Amino acid sequence: MPEKAQLLRVDLSPGPQPTVQKARLSDVSEMFRLINHYAERQQMLPKTHLQLYENLRDYSIAVGTSASSPVVGCGALHIYWENLAEIRALAVAPEMTHRGVGTALVERLLDEARDLEIEQVFLFTYEPRFFARFGFIQVEHRTMPLKVYNECFHCPKFNKCDELAMVLHL
Repeated sequence: MPEKAQLLRVDLSPGPQPTVQKARLSDVSEMFRLINHYAERQQMLPKTHLQLYENLRDYSIAVGTSASSPVVGCGALHIYWENLAEIRALAVAPEMTHRGVGTALVERLLDEARDLEIEQVFLFTYEPRFFARFGFIQVEHRTMPLKVYNECFHCPKFNKCDELAMVLHL
């Protein structure tokens, strides 16, 4: 088993920072838009409105600094078992990339995992350098428990997955 990675605190970009909060029903349409923007480019799995509503409690959103700011990012912490969770559907509005939105979301999701006493968080990604900043390490797909592949069966790339598997031991 890999050593526990040292959790790194990542500095956010200068300037006003997004507010990260739990998603609400009124956020689903914007979350749908953000996630499916990347899904259309085959950079993440698509989500339906139904999937978002059914799993809303997993999601956190990032909003701008004003009270009327739109959703500029979202991500979910999905629990699989007593000691295992996945960060999934991390999406940031294209015009807000490289401004600390993704970092703020991941920090919040990892804080949530620690509060729940989750021992291991995993994810599948095309952006390993981003997640390595938090202490995630790349692992072979076959080392992951079979239960983590539940959504993979619906993916068009199922038998030719090109995403990298990464884990963080908290």
